[in-house]
Amino acid sequence: MSEVILEIKDLKKYFPLANGKTVKAVDGVSMKMYKGETLGLVGESGCGKSTIAYTVVGMYGATSGQVIYDNMDIVKKGYRRTLKQKGDIQIVFQDPGSSLNSRRTIEKSMEVPLDIHDKMSKEEKEKRVEELLEMVGLPKDYKNKMPRNIGGGERQLVSVARALATNPELIILDEPTSALDVSVQAKVISTLIELQKKLELSYLFITHDLSLMRNVASRVAILYLGRLCELAPTAEFFQAPLHPYTKMLLSSIPVVTEEEEAMKPDQIVSQGEIPSPVNAPKGCTFHTRCKDCMEICKTTAPVMVEVAPEHMVCCHKYTAQAIKKEGETDV
Repeated sequence: MSEVILEIKDLKKYFPLANGKTVKAVDGVSMKMYKGETLGLVGESGCGKSTIAYTVVGMYGATSGQVIYDNMDIVKKGYRRTLKQKGDIQIVFQDPGSSLNSRRTIEKSMEVPLDIHDKMSKEEKEKRVEELLEMVGLPKDYKNKMPRNIGGGERQLVSVARALATNPELIILDEPTSALDVSVQAKVISTLIELQKKLELSYLFITHDLSLMRNVASRVAILYLGRLCELAPTAEFFQAPLHPYTKMLLSSIPVVTEEEEAMKPDQIVSQGEIPSPVNAPKGCTFHTRCKDCMEICKTTAPVMVEVAPEHMVCCHKYTAQAIKKEGETDV
């Protein structure tokens, strides 16, 4: 078993509203990340993916639960992360245009983490910025450019280079290619894969694009209205999806060949609209759209069970099977 680099335990992040109601953006998520892997966190807009990212990196405080890193609960109320812990976990945002200061040169933006985490002379910082730019495949002289004078893909590569400045172990990639053209996406993804191998990085890759995960992720986790539905190794995830929501997502992936079409699960037509996280359904939050809905689904939230090695699913259908199997084993 690989070394666990980060563990999320029953993480909850609620946002109170002025009308007295609460948005349960993340509602009891638990999962582990292993050193050197890419864990794909997939879901529709508003499901809580970015909230998990911002809580792990420290931009949000947790309502409850734990995030264990370096043998410490780094979201515990009152806990102050060490400078090393802050540097070890970095984030690359979706829109590089807004994450880079438009009034600063690339060099000045990239020097910010160096000023915080390292005590370097002006010459050392300049050399380090050049090294980081070369690591992501950009010329040294880009350090003198303004963000507005380079393309979107190049800005995103600059954001990746800046994240590398603190020599992190874990990088959270929050939809890093969704704002880019397809050809540019390929360049960014290729660079990320090369960097991961070279620097032994771990990635939490947040996206709504399941097809991208097939070739990038080690494991895939599916999120729906703040709760995990399914988590499995990538190959098994695409070959044997279990949760009805997962099957619905996979069946909607566009394909171009008959071979790809044959690999998809049976077409599952999406029913109804995604409920508001302010008024999430009781029980299983997906039951209002699920063709396999049972009475228990309407009242009781299912728990995550392991149905195969590293393959977890949160569905009453499989919970019942797991309990029955466990009883048979005990006998």
